[in-house]
Order: sequence, then C-alpha cells, then structure tokens
Amino acid sequence: MSRLCDLVIQVNGRQTFFLNQKTLSAYSGKLKKIIIQENEKAQIRTSRIRFNDFPGGSDGFELVYRFCYNNGRIEITVSNVSLLYCCAVFLEMTEEVCNFNLVKQTETFLEGTFIWPWNHIVSSLKSCASFLTYADSYGLVQKLISALLVKIRQNSDANPFECTSSSSSRETPNEFRFLLSTKATPGDSSIDEWWFDDLTTLHPTIIDKFVQNLGAYKTKRNCSILTRFLLHYLKIALQCKRRRSFKNGAVYSNSYYTFSCRGLFSVLRTVSKFGLSKVCRDKLERLISGMLDQATLDDLLVSGSNSCVYDVNMVLRLMRMFVDSEEVSEQRMKKVGRLIDKYLGEIAPDQNLSISKFLEVAESLPDSARDCFSGVYRAIDIYLESHPCLPFEVRSRLCRCLNYKKLSFEACKDLAKNPRIPPNVAVQALMSLNSSKTNKEFVQSETTTTPVDTLRMISSNGIDEKSLLKENEDMVISIEKMQKRVKELEKVCREMKGQMSGLVKKKVMTAASPQYRALPRLCRIIDM
Repeated sequence: MSRLCDLVIQVNGRQTFFLNQKTLSAYSGKLKKIIIQENEKAQIRTSRIRFNDFPGGSDGFELVYRFCYNNGRIEITVSNVSLLYCCAVFLEMTEEVCNFNLVKQTETFLEGTFIWPWNHIVSSLKSCASFLTYADSYGLVQKLISALLVKIRQNSDANPFECTSSSSSRETPNEFRFLLSTKATPGDSSIDEWWFDDLTTLHPTIIDKFVQNLGAYKTKRNCSILTRFLLHYLKIALQCKRRRSFKNGAVYSNSYYTFSCRGLFSVLRTVSKFGLSKVCRDKLERLISGMLDQATLDDLLVSGSNSCVYDVNMVLRLMRMFVDSEEVSEQRMKKVGRLIDKYLGEIAPDQNLSISKFLEVAESLPDSARDCFSGVYRAIDIYLESHPCLPFEVRSRLCRCLNYKKLSFEACKDLAKNPRIPPNVAVQALMSLNSSKTNKEFVQSETTTTPVDTLRMISSNGIDEKSLLKENEDMVISIEKMQKRVKELEKVCREMKGQMSGLVKKKVMTAASPQYRALPRLCRIIDM
C-alpha cells in the first residue's frame, strides 16, 4: 500500500489526495520536478506537496488524477474543457512529457470554439469564474470572447465590427477576420439585443473584457449597441444585487468593480470614447450619483471634452443629483464635501476654468456639508496663484463661497497675510474669527471674552501662551491695517465718484484734465 500511495498532495488547504508518484509524474512535468527535489532533500519514499492556489481547487485536481490513472484518457466536454486546460497548463502536462498529453487534447478541442453553438461558448465562459485568473492569463478568456463576437456578428442585422484603421492591427483569429468580412442579413434592429440577457450571467471581469473587445471596433452602430448593453447589464446587476443572486443562482461579491462606484466610472469612461447619447448618459450618471460618497478623487478626474482639462460639467451634474436625493444622510453629505474640496484643488490650476464654473462646484453643496472651509480656501489660493491677472472685483467675487466662521485659525491667519486675497475679504474673515463664540480653536464663554483671556484659557490646556499672544497681536495689527486700507479705498471711491460726476456735467473728457491726474492715487493705495 505504501508503494502505491507514495505521494501526498494537499489542494488549497481543503482536501488531501494519496496518490502514486510514478503515475502522476508520467504526465505532469511540474510534479515530476517537485518530486525529484523533495526526494533529494528528505531522502524519504513518500513525497508531500501542497498547492495553495490550484485551478478549480479539488475538483480540478480530481479531473487531472483521473486522467493520469486512466492512461491519459478522459472525456472532454464543453463544461469541463476550460478547467482541464488550465489544470494541464498549470501542471505542465505538455508533449515534452508524453505524447498527446492533456494540454494537446484540450487545445485540439478548443480549436472548434468558432463553430460551437452560442450556448456552449457562454457555458464555457461561465465555468471560468472559479479559476478566472488562470483562464485569463492562459489566453482562454480572450479566445472564448472572440468566439462570442463571431456569433454576435453572424446573428446581427448589420456589421457592428467593421474595423477602423486604429483597430485593424489587433491580433484577431483567422476565423474571426474571415467572418467579419461577410455580410449580414438585414432585419429588425431589436435583433442586436438578442444576446444581452445571456451575457448578464457572466462574471463581471469577463464582461469588462468583452466590452473592451467590442469597443475596439469603432463604428456608430457599435457604440449604440455597446451603450445599450452596458445599461441593460447594469440594470440587471443592480437588481440582482438587491436580490443577492442571479436567476441561475450565481452570486457575486460587492467587491467586484461592476457594482462599485469606481466600476460605474470605468464604464462611463469606456462608453464615452465611442459616443454616448444624452438619454444613456443620464441613466448612467444617475446610477453613479446614488453612490457618489463612495467615489475617489481619481474617479472624478474624467477628461474634459471642451477646453477644460477635466469634465467639470459632469461632476456638477452628479453633485446636483446627489444633493437632490432624499436618501442622503448628513454623514454621506460631509464625505462628498471632503471629496469636492480635493476636486476643487485639482481643477484650480486649469487656465481655462472660469470663475463662474469654479464657484458652481464650490457652491453646489449646502453649507452643512463642510465642517471646515479651509479646503475651499486652499483651492481659491491655488486658483488665484494660477490666474495672477484677475482684477480686484473678480478676486472678491471668487471668495464669496467662503464661510469665514468655519475657517480654521491657521487658514484665517494665512488668509490675512496672503497678498492675493483682497483686503476687504481679509478684514471680513478676521472679524468673523474674532467675533465667533463657537470657533473650533477658541472655546469662548457666553459673555464677550477678550483675545488675551481666550489665549489664557487655551494655555491652561497645555498650549504655549507666548506664541499664541504673539500671533494674536499680529492678527490685531493686521486687522487695523486692513480696516485703514478699506477706509482709504472708500474715501478714494467717493472722491472718484464726485470727480466723474463733475466731468459728465461739464462734458470735459480730455487726458489733460486735472481730475485724471488724481486717478493714480487709487493704484498707489491698492499696492500698499
């Protein structure tokens, strides 16, 4: 008995097989190498091998050892060929080990995929779900997807796969190229959708690869088919997510991208390359907006179709739908608020981003979505630095989206010293900070508390009093200077208004007029 069972193989930590070394090494090059190495190390008769990630687990290994114990013969079917092929490649069951080995037998069977019936191809692809990584890396998934596309082409009313110059260099099987060149029989356009339901039962990763292959052939009809299928698939997928199972009993985890916000953004990017109708885009964006709080900054950075670097209008549409939703909690709203602040900082350097569009994004969320407006201030500062020629009025208008009472102490201090911020804005921010009774950095009493008293209260909590006093003094000085500048500006404006009124009455508009010589004073004050 020990001679017959001198090989112990544990598969994926679940099942152990007691086998014969000679029988399996006669067909598997990989097992033969491992057995020789184990025998040389341990000098024992029984070899022990452990596979932690065997294709198909114990079911796959059982098929292999039955093949070996049956003198290299096994019934290959549509249902098991994918698994047998992956196991054979994994165990190196090639012609170098023995003639007409398992790799050769499965490859011969798979050569007929392009003449298989439609349901056989779908069945083989579905069987790949439990060992998808291997099936994909060994090229099996691509082969079966190509066969699917051939069947769709043969049974559609028009050729959606006419290759453009950019896609004609794709490596396509000879049978596929031949069938693509044939003509289809015209018919009802609904024929194009006959395959939609069958493909919704496939693994999400296979759907992704199918879409990439279908999208490689860029025609208007292909774009229409692609978008209709994706929306149909997403609709079915979301319904199945709620029911927790597909009609055929297959259940996929929420971790798969197709059910995630990132997956939906990936779909949006894919179909946008090929053209997307407004109706289809609206439906897809509505799905995305429902889970916008799950998005990341990278998800939002979709390339813009106009002059802007990013598609800001798309983000605005998503935010409006999210805000208008009745199921949005305060926690989800604040999560989106933090995300949008990061997005503002990312789009701010764009030279083609208008003030109005920046403000639309910043003001698209309610004030309650942000506990702190420091992120918005940083984005404004980046915008002003990237657009240095903005006039005084425009810079003031840009800052209107700030809630000064929700600025942090550090942000407010930086704002006061920032030469890019208009002085009237700086004064408003500093006055709001000092007058606030519920500021996060200053715990103030119900009665009016002086800055020194406030600093002493903070000092009792372990914060350095001297440094805070110095900062407070600097802020007070800044406020006084700002207030003085604002008063001077108001005075100059009143003088200018009076001067201009006089000019209109006298109808004197010459450059030598003494009133014009007084105008540079305003510039000198602004540059202080």
